[in-house]
Amino acid sequence: MRLLHTMLRVGDLQRSIDFYTKLLGMKLLRQVENTEYKYTLAYLGYGSNPEHAELELTYNHGQHEYEMGTAYGHIAIGVADAYQACAEVKAGGGNVTREAGPVKGGSTVIAFVTDPDGYKVELIERKEWASTDKF
Repeated sequence: MRLLHTMLRVGDLQRSIDFYTKLLGMKLLRQVENTEYKYTLAYLGYGSNPEHAELELTYNHGQHEYEMGTAYGHIAIGVADAYQACAEVKAGGGNVTREAGPVKGGSTVIAFVTDPDGYKVELIERKEWASTDKF
């Protein structure tokens, strides 16, 4: 078994695509328009299924906001340098809600940012990826 994708409902599809591609370095892998049922799906990621899990953004036509709910936690993304990733997110107009630094009680460096719809994204530093990642 493999995790294939995580789906988030978004209020402005292009704004969300821009956040994940321009600020977090994902690629828009494909987009599916369903005019009959009035929704658009955009699949993003650092690679395609089945080798990589994808993020599915769902835009229900005419629905511009959602309640976050209390069960949702966050998406986690590994980055080579969490401090640099935060700087890039801020430079691109994104919202850093927890600056990069060691996790409480440990040494792993993490940070948190929020996407345009308020979803939390944790950035987890993985120094071993330094030569292959955007950050």
